Amino acid sequence: MKINFIDLQAQYLEYQTEIDQEVLEVFSSAQFIGGEKLNRLENSLATYTGAKHAIGCSSGTDALLLALMALDIGAGDEVITTPFTFIATAEVIALLGATSIFVDIESDTYNIDAKKIESAITERTKAIIPVSLYGQCADMDAINYIASKHNIPVIEDACQSFGATYNGKKSCNLSTIGCTSFFPSKPLGAYGDGGAIFTSDDALAAKMRMLLNHGQNERYKHKYIGINGRLDAVQAAVLNVKLKHFEKEVQEREEIGARYSDLLEDTDVITPKIKEGNTSVYAQYSIRVKDREAMVEKLTEQEIPTAVHYPVPLHLQEAFEYLGYKVGDFPISEEIAGQIMSLPMSPYLKEEQQDFIIQAIKG
Repeated sequence: MKINFIDLQAQYLEYQTEIDQEVLEVFSSAQFIGGEKLNRLENSLATYTGAKHAIGCSSGTDALLLALMALDIGAGDEVITTPFTFIATAEVIALLGATSIFVDIESDTYNIDAKKIESAITERTKAIIPVSLYGQCADMDAINYIASKHNIPVIEDACQSFGATYNGKKSCNLSTIGCTSFFPSKPLGAYGDGGAIFTSDDALAAKMRMLLNHGQNERYKHKYIGINGRLDAVQAAVLNVKLKHFEKEVQEREEIGARYSDLLEDTDVITPKIKEGNTSVYAQYSIRVKDREAMVEKLTEQEIPTAVHYPVPLHLQEAFEYLGYKVGDFPISEEIAGQIMSLPMSPYLKEEQQDFIIQAIKG
């Protein structure tokens, strides 16, 4: 049985007429940067999340970088985040000369443990970046409460959770700044790199718009040192189409994720826990198994694709050796990293495909 890890081709075929038309309009207009497509996307993203401002940018990584730049974070500053995430979360901190201070994760949601954050705060702490991993938001109320006590801004790394909700509010609109990614494999994916920044702070929004365009406040007048972080019109056009259908896909993802968990209930596999008050967009459907290597081999024999997000926590990456962390510093992250694996997940995963995957796991 042919199973794709993420079925982007099926999605394109479903929306092909709309996508082709939108993209051809960009080509015909020759407005490849900015313009009507981007303006429409930003307005729709703001409406969808409830944030006052949504700003398209070149990637989720650049969204995080721009958020930190807008907060003037640099050398000598500390930023608290999780070691169990994609490297971009801490990479942008390092690029600005600041220091990542890692805090271990919860054993059930794999998100940063809010109870451990306050003890990591020092006078040098200038931001907290919780990651909403695998499609589920971190405990943002608790994190925001701690941050407000210490007057520290919170940047939600929502690169995997656009479309998820936390106590009825949309991810990306839960803190000072929200950042998301539109990498093709994301729940809302472009056909290349892309991302967005969300805030309801007018001053931060204005600054980030300048920063992503080389710090310009008007043509050839530069208020800040910035970057080239613009989202191109072709990606905006694709996202405009996909966003129209997104809520339907979110519901399908939830149903497929819940069905996976139901079917795996009587096995030794540890399935994702969705906390009360949360919904998940299942950017990945990630399970934990004691012998991951054996499970991956078993599924590979049945031509079922798998992935590991993430096998080495950041504190044990060679790139972050200079931080001085060692094995045992974040035991929960280390344990999860050795057991986690992701199964095929997309709104186009058919029940018979899912049944085949479950049978292979149980076999």
